[in-house]
Amino acid sequence: MLKIADRAFKSRLFLGTGKFSSAEVLKKTIEASGSEMITVALRRVDLKDPADDIMNVLDREKYLFLPNTSGARDANEAIRLARIARAAGSGDWLKLEVTPDPRTLLPDPIETLKATEELVKDGFIVLPYINSDPILALRLQDAGAAAVMPLGAPIGTNLGLITKFQVEIIIDQARVPVVVDAGLGAPSDAALAMEIGADAVLVNTAISIAGDPIKMAAAFAQAVAAGRAAYEAGLGKKSLEASPSSPSSGLDFIKN
Repeated sequence: MLKIADRAFKSRLFLGTGKFSSAEVLKKTIEASGSEMITVALRRVDLKDPADDIMNVLDREKYLFLPNTSGARDANEAIRLARIARAAGSGDWLKLEVTPDPRTLLPDPIETLKATEELVKDGFIVLPYINSDPILALRLQDAGAAAVMPLGAPIGTNLGLITKFQVEIIIDQARVPVVVDAGLGAPSDAALAMEIGADAVLVNTAISIAGDPIKMAAAFAQAVAAGRAAYEAGLGKKSLEASPSSPSSGLDFIKN
């Protein structure tokens, strides 16, 4: 069971909602994923309109609705979006994204830290999306972040866990849950993230643009469960030398 702030989750797969072909496909994909946390860009949803396609899909009693500040270019803009969303009834949970460069969509570390400090003081449960920077992850924990969300690769690239070494350092130092977010392109990438000790992963593009998003969501769910089980079981150490799996004792008769 994963616990973030005051809420427990059975599923360690969190789901983004962008790029799906229809609200119906999104609904079935969420169900297939088994996810209990669904993130939605505040700029893409009318929180006050129950007829909005995404809001109509999300069962707020069943899923934790995690609004995100996608598109915010600095701390002030992200804070303003967060407060507007809360005033409209979205609650205190927030995925903080500050991405000033529309070409790379890489998060701004300085503005992310500034926004986290302010939003935590304002009572938000902040899950900041960050570069895989171990020092920044520590600073955000000190600022009161409920979790840290380092990227596996830039948003939407499907390149996989190219930041594995840095993510391992973040996990080793973490005092809060670590959720690998962005860039995971295949279920095997999610399994690897879980095997090295990530607490959860957040996936969007790899599922939404798949030939069969519903089947892909189920595959990611299985991969996350398998990766977590492998981590808990304890992976064997790697070696550059071969090691026989059968005992070498008792084989003298072969020489004779």
